[in-house]
Amino acid sequence: MIPYHQTIRRRFLLSSCIFVLRCQSFRCLSALAPKRSSFILHRDLYFTSGDRTPRCYSNRVMVSSSTSAFSAGNRDNMHATSMSSMVSSGSTEMKQKAKLVSASLQSLAECGSRLRSGHLVSFPTETVYGLGCHALDPIAVQRVFHAKQRPLSDPLIVHVIKAEQALELWDASSKGPAGSHCDQAQQLEKQVLEVLTTAFFPGPLTIVARANPSVPQIVMANTGYVACRSPSHPIARALISSAECPIAAPSANKFGHVSPTLAAHVMDDLGDEDVWIVDPSLDGSEETGECCHDGSGKTVCQVGVESTVAKVQIYPSPSTTNEGGKSFGCISILRHGAISSNSIREALKKACIDEYFDVKDGVQYTPENVNNVAPGQTVKHYSPHVPCFMVSVARQQSSFDQLSKEEMKTLSQSVIIDFAAKLSRYQKYALAYCDLSPSGDAQRAATLVFETLRWSENVKGATHVFVPDMSGEVSDEGEEEALVLAVKDKLTRAASGVVVASFQ
Repeated sequence: MIPYHQTIRRRFLLSSCIFVLRCQSFRCLSALAPKRSSFILHRDLYFTSGDRTPRCYSNRVMVSSSTSAFSAGNRDNMHATSMSSMVSSGSTEMKQKAKLVSASLQSLAECGSRLRSGHLVSFPTETVYGLGCHALDPIAVQRVFHAKQRPLSDPLIVHVIKAEQALELWDASSKGPAGSHCDQAQQLEKQVLEVLTTAFFPGPLTIVARANPSVPQIVMANTGYVACRSPSHPIARALISSAECPIAAPSANKFGHVSPTLAAHVMDDLGDEDVWIVDPSLDGSEETGECCHDGSGKTVCQVGVESTVAKVQIYPSPSTTNEGGKSFGCISILRHGAISSNSIREALKKACIDEYFDVKDGVQYTPENVNNVAPGQTVKHYSPHVPCFMVSVARQQSSFDQLSKEEMKTLSQSVIIDFAAKLSRYQKYALAYCDLSPSGDAQRAATLVFETLRWSENVKGATHVFVPDMSGEVSDEGEEEALVLAVKDKLTRAASGVVVASFQ
């Protein structure tokens, strides 16, 4: 007779095997879903920053399953990629820790293969480190959202090598009736996209436009608009070439935290995730830069802040300009970066289409539950783990220097991150102080802002971080001014837009 405890054990093993077989059958059936026009990912979960409790963001997210003409080879194996991704994502026990890899050609080739198979690779660009995945594989894209604990309302930027590849991902080829407004508008939309990509690709400009149906809805937060850019960093370009597919890549950090500019930053945030991190220092190719607080920092992301984001939108009907002409659409700056709105105007003027498009500032500060057409729109973003506040312009300009006991106590436990010496008179009271650029050099400040925000949260004993409010600082007229606005935007979102008049 078989002992009772062995009988129970056998029954448990048998039921476990049946459960696994049923799960595998379900995954196989789910993997076949891309043969239909669309499929549904149920109850997508995300995690809030600093909280490992899963919370339901949306019960149903429609995901397009069709693929692009980006690469013929990728079209043929897309269903296989989705199936392998689906199966491998089912076991948490198989999850690996993050791994640092070099930027050698052999290493990048292996990273490219990893991306094609639906897994994640973090890599440097000229702006910040990105967390890359196969942009046309919805399961791979889902892994990015899970690793970053990112809400599905925040879309991803798709990275390509050539402008022609971006044009394939945008839907600017359809035409209306000949001679109609729709026909003219479609022609102008395609023309303006060609002008902007010719002028600014490769480089730190992301262009948002109507998406081709081949782009999965999860990439663009179900808005119908997709963001594309072509990075200029040689490692990023080599990786995209090796992957032979477009790469969707937000910044490689936990959602809402400070963007990374070093491989070490990525490891700090994503060390527990199954991601390969390209670290140029492993083969001696990392460039040495400066870090304002100790002079020992290194940088591979020369711009240091994310790309400028510009949205191209066509009006339903032409509007009349102040000069009496007709405007067919607008280009809205949704995120400030290294490319100024004035540079965009100049590119349109050079192509003789500036009269047809309005160029305006469209930067927004939205809550997390609003679906955006571009990333970086939420009011809380780039935030250190220590509460951050902006010191009001009135307090900066005040001639009254007397600090209360409460303010002195707070400052003694606070880090001040300054720009152009606006808060320098409080340096002697602060626990730690760093000026991104005492002279107001926007390029230097942009390069250092993220690394310095990360430094501030690691200062022992710090309970607050104070930064200057830069409201009304400058208009977006040139590249220098554009970077000042970019630094202002990062500091504003780091402080969640909160302005204080005292240090209490």
